[in-house]
Amino acid sequence: MQRIARELNLSETTFILPEESSERGTRVRIFSPTSEMEFAGHPTTGTAFVMRRLAIVAADSQCFVLNENVGRVPVRIDEGGNPITWLTTPPIEKLAEYPRESCASMLGLGENQLIADVPCELLSAGNPNSYIAVHNPAIVDEAWLDSTALSQVVSDRTSPTCVFVFAPTKSGAYSRMFSPQLGIAEDPATGSATGPLTLFMMKHRLISSDDGTRFTSEQGVKMGRRSLIHVQVHGKMGADGIEVGGQVAEVATATMRLHTPSLA
Repeated sequence: MQRIARELNLSETTFILPEESSERGTRVRIFSPTSEMEFAGHPTTGTAFVMRRLAIVAADSQCFVLNENVGRVPVRIDEGGNPITWLTTPPIEKLAEYPRESCASMLGLGENQLIADVPCELLSAGNPNSYIAVHNPAIVDEAWLDSTALSQVVSDRTSPTCVFVFAPTKSGAYSRMFSPQLGIAEDPATGSATGPLTLFMMKHRLISSDDGTRFTSEQGVKMGRRSLIHVQVHGKMGADGIEVGGQVAEVATATMRLHTPSLA
């Protein structure tokens, strides 16, 4: 599976495993080009789309579960002319906090370009992301990641760490995500990072923490691959769940032939 993911060289590649699935959920494993991932958002929604298309679940199924390394990930489909596939973000934990000056420097920014009194925190719902809040979208576009500086900032980490820089906007957030440690220079859309982003923004009063809060994270613009990631908050501070969703579009179908070396 890792060799196939490396060959395809996409941000993520998923594998559906029938023999490990049951009526309680479909077993799915997810790989970046360099390593296996505990959880990823867009591969989850894309896989859900394929499961309905191939009748792995009923074509009209609106709620089902993917069993990923992080655990059970509920999926919900909002039907309509352009259906939205929603996933419920796994439990979120804070792993660390890093110096604002160091985080700004590794992005080629000055500390004064970061929002005052908002720390740089490492949060994870399966994939660790360092969240860095800046004043406006122009600063987000100005950022570039120094991989060596990143390694120094997260030197306490043994697993790959991503960097998520964003600016609050009227509609929610304008975002970019860098992940060279996962073999991804920049990701155009990061569903696994959006749930923790929501909690981070609520915690630091960058968005409302009320039940029913909705917003959109706009990502991938700088790299020419704009995406819109939708969020619904259930319960105060997401106590009853943070759903992340978006539309899925089929862009390619292919057949892969694996040539096994002769054992003779």
